Amino acid sequence: PCGIGDRFDCGGRGQEVQVEHIKAYVCKPPASTDKAVIVIHDIFGWQLPNTRYMADMLAANGYVAICPDFFVGQEAWKPSNDWASFDDWLKTRNAAKIDKEVDVILKYLSEQCGAKKIGVIGFCWGGAAVQHLMLKNPHLKTGVSLYGVIRFFEDRSSLLHPTFFIFAEKDDYIPLEQVTVLEQKLKQNCKVDYQVKIYPGQTHGFVHRKREDINPQDKPYIEEGRKDMINWLNKYL
Repeated sequence: PCGIGDRFDCGGRGQEVQVEHIKAYVCKPPASTDKAVIVIHDIFGWQLPNTRYMADMLAANGYVAICPDFFVGQEAWKPSNDWASFDDWLKTRNAAKIDKEVDVILKYLSEQCGAKKIGVIGFCWGGAAVQHLMLKNPHLKTGVSLYGVIRFFEDRSSLLHPTFFIFAEKDDYIPLEQVTVLEQKLKQNCKVDYQVKIYPGQTHGFVHRKREDINPQDKPYIEEGRKDMINWLNKYL
């Protein structure tokens, strides 16, 4: 399967499945494992090749990876949509209202895939969803939030599980002041292991950027972000 790096043209290695009321993309590693990772997509939805590539990468590193459609059939955002309508669109897709779907996926992973240790990663909208789950879901062991939108859950920092936060220094959607405040709140309230890391010179979406959009000077940080994510999952799963 695709390794870490910039080989983006290898096509999805997994398959689409129906889990109760949810469609999902599942990719399994060559050897059987009891470790799984739920991948939470960004505003562009569960079919975005970039996100599926990350699921393939997790499978290549020994995890069952599943990327469910957390919009549950509602349309994902398209780059051609009018950004003026974005806030209205977002109102019907709340990153805190995914608990029912997560329970369905957890059941599937344990019953159908033999998973005993389950973590979660998410990008942007999905990164915020990871923070939400780390605050309340007892069944997940760890999470990695990649440029998760801080303003969704900025007042809540009592995490239940070890969580790694990845941010880009030059993110137009997440100002560094917000990251600083998040760090302060975690320091005050968080009883579990956490890490907040800012990657120099990077912009929103850098870790799951597709090959043709990667600048040579960004490549080391993109690879570092991916390795950091895998290392964190390896540590806690």
